[in-house]
Amino acid sequence: MITCGQCGRESPDDFVFCPGCGAALAPVSAREVRKVVTVLFCDLTGSTAIGERTDPEALRALMNRYYDTARGVLERHGGRVEKFVGDAVMAVFGIPVASEDDALRATRAAVELRDVVQELGLDARIGVNTGAVVAGEGDTLVTGDAVNVTARLEQAAGAGEILLGDDSLRLVRDAVTTEPLELTLKGKTGTVSAHRLLQLDTSAVGVARSLERPMVGRERERARLRSDFEDVVATTSCRLFSLIGPAGIGKSRLVADFLEHVDGQATVARGRALSYGEGITYWPLVEMLVQLGIEPSEAIRSSPAETQLATRALLEERAGERPLVLVIDDLHWAEEPMLDLVEHVVDWSRAAPILLLCVARPELLDVKAGWGGGKLNATSVLLEPLPDDEARLLADGLLTDVELDDDTRARILTTADGNPLFLEEMAALAREARGTVDVPPTIRALLQARLDALNDDERVVVERGAVEGQVFHRGAVTALAPATPVVDVPGQLLSLVRKEVVRPDRAVIAGDDAFRFRHLLIRDTAYEALPKAVRAELHERFADWLEANVELVEQDEIVGYHLEQAALYRAELDPGDPAGAAVARRAAECLATAGRAASARGDLHATRNLLRRALALFQDRGDRRRVIPDLVDVLIEERDDVRFEETAALLVELEGGDERDRALATVLRVRDSPDGPLDELLARLDEAEAVLTERRDRMGLARAEHARAWAYWGACRGRDAHEAYLRAQAHIAAVGATILQRDVIFGICLTGVFGGIRADDLIRLLDELDRSAAAAGPLLEATVAAFRARVEYGSGRGGIDAVREAADREIELLEQVGARLALVTARMYERIVVPWVEGDDREVERGARARVEETKMFGTRLFYANALGMWAIALCRVREPERALELVEEARSLASPDDVADQITLDLAEGYARALLGQSAEAQPLIERAAARAETIEMWSPAFDHRYDEAWARKAQGDLEGARRLLTELFEVNAARGFHRIAARYRRDLAALDGSP
Repeated sequence: MITCGQCGRESPDDFVFCPGCGAALAPVSAREVRKVVTVLFCDLTGSTAIGERTDPEALRALMNRYYDTARGVLERHGGRVEKFVGDAVMAVFGIPVASEDDALRATRAAVELRDVVQELGLDARIGVNTGAVVAGEGDTLVTGDAVNVTARLEQAAGAGEILLGDDSLRLVRDAVTTEPLELTLKGKTGTVSAHRLLQLDTSAVGVARSLERPMVGRERERARLRSDFEDVVATTSCRLFSLIGPAGIGKSRLVADFLEHVDGQATVARGRALSYGEGITYWPLVEMLVQLGIEPSEAIRSSPAETQLATRALLEERAGERPLVLVIDDLHWAEEPMLDLVEHVVDWSRAAPILLLCVARPELLDVKAGWGGGKLNATSVLLEPLPDDEARLLADGLLTDVELDDDTRARILTTADGNPLFLEEMAALAREARGTVDVPPTIRALLQARLDALNDDERVVVERGAVEGQVFHRGAVTALAPATPVVDVPGQLLSLVRKEVVRPDRAVIAGDDAFRFRHLLIRDTAYEALPKAVRAELHERFADWLEANVELVEQDEIVGYHLEQAALYRAELDPGDPAGAAVARRAAECLATAGRAASARGDLHATRNLLRRALALFQDRGDRRRVIPDLVDVLIEERDDVRFEETAALLVELEGGDERDRALATVLRVRDSPDGPLDELLARLDEAEAVLTERRDRMGLARAEHARAWAYWGACRGRDAHEAYLRAQAHIAAVGATILQRDVIFGICLTGVFGGIRADDLIRLLDELDRSAAAAGPLLEATVAAFRARVEYGSGRGGIDAVREAADREIELLEQVGARLALVTARMYERIVVPWVEGDDREVERGARARVEETKMFGTRLFYANALGMWAIALCRVREPERALELVEEARSLASPDDVADQITLDLAEGYARALLGQSAEAQPLIERAAARAETIEMWSPAFDHRYDEAWARKAQGDLEGARRLLTELFEVNAARGFHRIAARYRRDLAALDGSP
């Protein structure tokens, strides 16, 4: 038997055309595929007892009737019987050709089978379940856990009961009434959700479309449909309006909107072409005639020609009373005589206001390529996906009662890709699953059925294209296509374009043609149909083809991805496969190279992702240790509790290597956590640098000087930190850009400010950095530009707008690359320093509070304690000393005793707060201890210098002279350095000292 690729009907081997739908028949490929099917298991209950009391001949006759009846029922509903074993029968719905209503067909078959078995005097128990299987030809049609679960559901059912699996219920939910069950099934861990079928509505669809929501978009299509109806009425003529689009695109919603518009203006009748069944040739006509009050036998005659004449006469007669709107849904499933009937009415009706509104999927054009063509009274409209703004508007309405983060909401919009039904189904699933997102089985069923309608060569092209991605190239498909039989790739691509499966796109590969899947989920469904062994082979072949024929900007990343996929599938299928290990190493080398390239352009997201994947594929310890330092650079920059744990584990692994590896581990540990006495930190770095110098490891030396700068910074030695950053930059310049470069350049600028350099000299330094930053990329250029704007603002040469504009540009780029730590420092100047210079203490407090919230993610002692101390001082400035003391208490539990800056800040914050509360005895020692510690440091901050905080703490103590001395010193130092705007702030403070809080 040959199975039709369009409708699934089986025909004798010598048939050339399908008697069901008229499509050309070709033998179905015996290739192995992965797909979602619905499996039905039925077994008789009490058959042993029947055998005891029944004569063997009578029993044989009874069982033969049972077998014949069961096969007839199952095949009539589109199932394929795999086997009879004793009293049990197993059938599969969805092979070789899937239909979107396979689960509904199986459920209808289960109900009918149960009932006919009872008519034979027997009882059956039935399980129905939907899931992924591997399907092919041979003794076993399908294999997979879905088959096992179905068998267990059948065994758990009682006599006369039908149990449905979870995914089956989702696909028939609007046609059934069920009772939920939790079952313990043999071989399954935990309980399995099942549903006892109580009632089936045989006339209902499995999943009803929701048409109640307000319509979004489609204004042009609405206007065109209404205009055609107005022409029908005005000219008393017949028109054909074909509304074509893939499943879920919004055809039904547009029709509902139109019928609401013509309500009261026309007589409406509606019919639907059925995807399977007996006597369905004129089923849509029968439905419409019944609604019009016409006996179907008056129209349906002994031949198609007579039926056409009789039907047209009846419709013209009825249209003479009132304009007639006939809606035919799912016309792509209509049989040839029904399509001919529609065309006859359109071509030959005269002086009768009839609008034939035909709703179909693009598959209609496979059966009737010229549908509507050459007719002056015909309009065809192809519905495209909703534009992004309209899709967002629809999503907002669907997700109003679902709590979703921005990433999840964006993922839903991206996956739905403008298809209203996909949006509705994904929103419903997100609501049901409390915010998680997956592709609902309803959508998978639609897409799988659409792909199964393609011929074998089209399917080969689609699947090879899916290996490359949503956008793929003709050359790649040709290279991946099987040698025999030869596939006409260009011809099949044109056919797929016509069928709205793919569309032409801009080629990335020079001299090639590119195509994009019309929907990402079509690509995913095609890809998932490939067995994993085939996926592995095709990914590796595609990587080989790329390396041999193409040169792309991100070649290593793309080749690495495809080799990675090949390696992962090989490892899953055979962990001991030596060929798989070789592929994995190739993939890791490519990903590591791509990761270092991402590091050079400062992209933290990409660097982390690529290097982690490379590390996961490398099996050799030496290979892994080559990657670890680059990955740790990124993890240190990101700084959160999870990254700390990962960093610690990686550094332990690095220390297991040679002397150079241990030296790098020491450097990275200091960089990660520069706690402890400065002398000890410097001694560890000196020892490590000696090894790295001997090995001529310039990148290692850059890391060492970077770590040294951090150690000096933590000890409040600004000039020493500045010199170390300059040495690190010299090493980086020798080896090329790395992920460290932005932090090093920022450090050079920051330590220049805190190291006492004059504003004019800072501008000259920025001029020098500008030249190297411009060549290194937009992020470094933006970093230098932002610092320049800050220096010019502080010196009085620039304004607030320039600071904000430069900060916005830098922040935008930092967000793109995922530099979260740098984001905090980038925002600090605009949020805290500028409001302070402008005299807005309340805004300073808000900025300090925001900094605390942002630093929570970066570990505890390195940033968070300092941020809490700054917030506490800001609270004192707005007269909230009690709250400030709470923050100080929390910060002291986190701050390192060796962190001089933190200890000074916290002493001054507590002393300031206690002075405001009138606790002078407790405040004075804290202020004096902070002042003594400050004598040991080498930091000169134009704004928020510790002397400024000390001045206001002394003012709160009543020491106006001490406060005036400190403010005068700050004014004179900043005026001398050329920070005139900041000096002006100190001058205002001096003038208002006696009246200030």
